[in-house]
Amino acid sequence: MSLPPLRPASPPPSQPFWWPVALVGGVALVAVLALGLVARADLHAVVLAAVFVALATALAILAAARSSEARYLGLNGASPDGLGEAPPYAALINVLPDPILLIAAGEPEDLTSRRYIFANAAARELLRLDRGEGLLVGAVRAPEVLEAVDKALFAAADAETEYETVGVQPRSLHVYARPLGLALEGRRMALLVFRDETETRQVERTRADFLANASHELRTPLASLTGFIETLRGHARDDAGARERFLGIMQRQAERMSRLIDDLMSLSRIELNEHVAPADETDLALCVTDVLDALAPLAKERGVAIDRLLPAKGLALVTGDRDQLIQVAQNLVDNALKYSKAGDVVRVAVEIGATAEAAAAGLHAGWARLPLLTPDQAAEAYAVLRVGDEGPGIAREHLLRLTERFYRVEGQKSGERSGTGLGLAIVKHIANRHRGGLVVESSVGQGTSFVAYFPLAAAAVRAEPAAVAKAS
Repeated sequence: MSLPPLRPASPPPSQPFWWPVALVGGVALVAVLALGLVARADLHAVVLAAVFVALATALAILAAARSSEARYLGLNGASPDGLGEAPPYAALINVLPDPILLIAAGEPEDLTSRRYIFANAAARELLRLDRGEGLLVGAVRAPEVLEAVDKALFAAADAETEYETVGVQPRSLHVYARPLGLALEGRRMALLVFRDETETRQVERTRADFLANASHELRTPLASLTGFIETLRGHARDDAGARERFLGIMQRQAERMSRLIDDLMSLSRIELNEHVAPADETDLALCVTDVLDALAPLAKERGVAIDRLLPAKGLALVTGDRDQLIQVAQNLVDNALKYSKAGDVVRVAVEIGATAEAAAAGLHAGWARLPLLTPDQAAEAYAVLRVGDEGPGIAREHLLRLTERFYRVEGQKSGERSGTGLGLAIVKHIANRHRGGLVVESSVGQGTSFVAYFPLAAAAVRAEPAAVAKAS
């Protein structure tokens, strides 16, 4: 991107406007009086005409001066009446999809003179700016970006760098700084453009992570299958009992590999679009109902009761992806069932209208509690999914690592239906994509409770308070 520099110009005179107005008006007054006297006209009429001509001349000069001042201030992005109106180029830059800042600076030694004097809508959203102008360091604190800006301002050279935002939804950005020369009042100007490359970088990371995880986690079941195949082709060829036992183990290992590949693919797809929030509206309570109906036979087989508390249809509307919300509910409920024994109760509830603080608050006194994901910006209200079990519980030191890929708590076995170690990682990334949160509470020997909360859709936020209270 290359833009022509602005030509330097001297600032307008700082003296007031009254003296040229008075001078020209006075000259006009004297001229009319002189002409009247020379023509021997009526003195009264001559004086009135002179005053009229003087006033008209003065007003014309004053209007021209004010127009010139307004034009000068408009070229510099200022408002002549001091009301902070947008500069004339604002509409053009505002519709551009890339975040753009217009930077102005004084002397290199004066750090406070580096200001952004205009930020388009995309830049205000990206940098979370509540105003269109301010100190540059208040908008961008990355040293590499500030160095690129200084190079454009004071060396009049193009500069580029990489920048990654902080937060639970980081953005990978390529930053361009371009010099614009001098403004009319002598300040140095530069253009700062952010190009979002999050998706490209995410594709690269996802591919690398998938290959690394697949090669590591598939190695064990593949080695097991290879060993059993060699055994069956060897001395166990004619042993019917050993053959059936080995074939059963091989089938379970193959099913585990299939689940592992499915979970890895699912996690990769979620991470690929994690920076793009969903736009559809989905009833969280209906998603949970579908999951509970599907898992009811498994719960009955294990002798575990499911206690459900769900709001009426249409009250738990969230802005979300239905398939992914079902994944969240299925992973959490399936986890609770796996670690429950016969006679236990798994409690599943959906609450609506909670604030972020209320959603993340603990319900069990004395239990260890840890937020595994907290949204960068709190929504007005949330729908909250709580899933609790009466299983062995998790020690406090293990809580922080629960959402790591393939992490398993030492000493805990979930029986024949062992998982892939990716379920909670999937839940966290889905909650992150939905701009929600995830909390865990646990106590050894008493049980574990997971809380996932998602922003309510606008229609649900406007619901009657009485209906919300009754449902929750």
